[in-house]
Amino acid sequence: MADHQEVSVTLPSEPASVSTARKYVAEVLAEWGLSADSDSADTVRLIVSELATNAVQHTFGQSPTFTVDVQLERDERLRIGVTDSHPRWPQRLPAAVQQDNGRGMVIIRSLVAECGGRLSVTPTAEGGKTVWIALPWTVPVQS
Repeated sequence: MADHQEVSVTLPSEPASVSTARKYVAEVLAEWGLSADSDSADTVRLIVSELATNAVQHTFGQSPTFTVDVQLERDERLRIGVTDSHPRWPQRLPAAVQQDNGRGMVIIRSLVAECGGRLSVTPTAEGGKTVWIALPWTVPVQS
């Protein structure tokens, strides 16, 4: 496998794009050797769903599209970023019992930490942001 692989897809900021983003990432990771029925694949699908949902729901119509970047660095680290053009960064909200939403970032942070990864947010040149997750890549290298 190459030292660095990278793909991306840009989708409209609408609810149907969440499942499209999730399926796209799952297909890419399967091509890179991650078994679709593994716990790791389930975790990544959930993280992508949460990040894409945030890009659709919390940009308040100010980001007509969002982009999902998937990078594999030297068969060691998987990075996934979701970029939108809204300037507001994700907020840590207390997870009140009665809340129907607002727990996405808490879920993402927990899943990333359980996998030994990390979460970061970086600004874009256009005034938006990218929410990145980085996870160890545990798939054996295929010869």
